[in-house]
Amino acid sequence: MYNATTLSSFATSLFHEEENPAHLYDTLDFSSLSWLEKQWAAWYIFVGNPVLATGLMSFILHEFVYFGRCVPWIIIDSIPYFRQWKLQPNKIPTAAQQWECTKLVLLTHFTVELPQIFLFHPLAVAFGMQTFQVPFPELKTMALQVALFFIIEDAWHYVAHQALHYGPLYRRIHKLHHKYSAPFGLAAEYAHPLEILILGLGTVGGPLLYCYLTGNLHIVTMYTWIVLRLWQAVDAHSGYDFPWSLHNIFPLWSGAEHHDFHHMAFTNNYSTSFRYLDFIFGTDNKYRAYRKRVAEEKAKARAAVKHELSKAENDAIEAKLMAETEAEGVLAEQQAEKGDWNEAFKAKTQ
Repeated sequence: MYNATTLSSFATSLFHEEENPAHLYDTLDFSSLSWLEKQWAAWYIFVGNPVLATGLMSFILHEFVYFGRCVPWIIIDSIPYFRQWKLQPNKIPTAAQQWECTKLVLLTHFTVELPQIFLFHPLAVAFGMQTFQVPFPELKTMALQVALFFIIEDAWHYVAHQALHYGPLYRRIHKLHHKYSAPFGLAAEYAHPLEILILGLGTVGGPLLYCYLTGNLHIVTMYTWIVLRLWQAVDAHSGYDFPWSLHNIFPLWSGAEHHDFHHMAFTNNYSTSFRYLDFIFGTDNKYRAYRKRVAEEKAKARAAVKHELSKAENDAIEAKLMAETEAEGVLAEQQAEKGDWNEAFKAKTQ
């Protein structure tokens, strides 16, 4: 629970330097640090203000990772060879769509996310997070914390995402993100500012709560988590399912194959990183039924012609079922926009 000391710490770190940067590392033996830890300390000394140093580093990292991860998918979308792994091969994003998406993402990054990022340092310090301190935590500690953050965020996203599919919340907030029934990497953060805040709470709130309860979290672990979370979000919206995609190795992982169906059908598959919550609560039943139907239709077609289907024949079957599923999704979206919670819930689970 917050007290006067906690609030005072937040206010002090927001408007003043925590310490004189020249003395942050007075008692530190630099010879014991790794190269990366030395660069970390040098950055905070160079900038001179821990709040500014963390804010700049956080924003630059976010932009570099997000757009850096999007670039390979933009290139892949432009190369026909990769269409064989495209989940909706007849829907390739155009340059105009990519640019339209980029403009809105940049706008929200600078107007919505930038202020939050610069407020993160004082908030983190108020919760007891280490920021400028070195050395870093052990890799084992970081790995366990990041794994926990994935689980927490996935659970939060599962609940909040379903709420955003309800009438007023969908119409006024989440509808923007569903503009593309065949998503692409850049569309991962193509969203209303309130959606960014609501779903982002799972990404930031979990680590802050953990830090408050344990007093054991370094911002470098937070950065590791954010990098992996951004990669996961962009990849889930990529629209591609390769044989080496993670869910083909680790079946609990969601991946693009899982999330692409959500955009195509509007319903089902509300989790981000994992599949188990959708399975446990039955919010993947349409997805599983769709996959089963695709397999059955292909088997029926093979039995009819008594030989293996060509790629064109397989694609034709999938295209037909995709079109039917997307049409059903349009009706489900219209029902959700009416704001009938009971009907919206039925649409998710039936």
